[in-house]
Amino acid sequence: MVNTNESAENYLETILILSKKLPVVRSVDIANELGFKKSSISVAMKNLRNKNQITVTNEGYIYLTDEGRSIAEMIYERHELLSECLVRLGVSEETATEDACRIEHVISRESIEAIKKHINASGK
Repeated sequence: MVNTNESAENYLETILILSKKLPVVRSVDIANELGFKKSSISVAMKNLRNKNQITVTNEGYIYLTDEGRSIAEMIYERHELLSECLVRLGVSEETATEDACRIEHVISRESIEAIKKHINASGK
């Protein structure tokens, strides 16, 4: 798996989430979801396209490549797992979501696996 930065991971995760909710994902949808200017999104999409993590059709529809989907799903799984864990510990849902969003990019695979094992052992 190619190394990606936190920003790229957030874009890929956002595309994945939007693709579950919308028939097609466009730059404007990503801009609205993240609260960014469309020009910022265009630069980011160009970078993701250059890394072969997304494809963009002539109509402007954005799709994850297999590599992009793999990264997005890993980040999304981490986000869900960390959010759930923090909520179980008594953290408010809003704070848990915000913290999970920051932690998901820097936590090691070993730590994620240990958290997963712990949650599964304590009855998910």
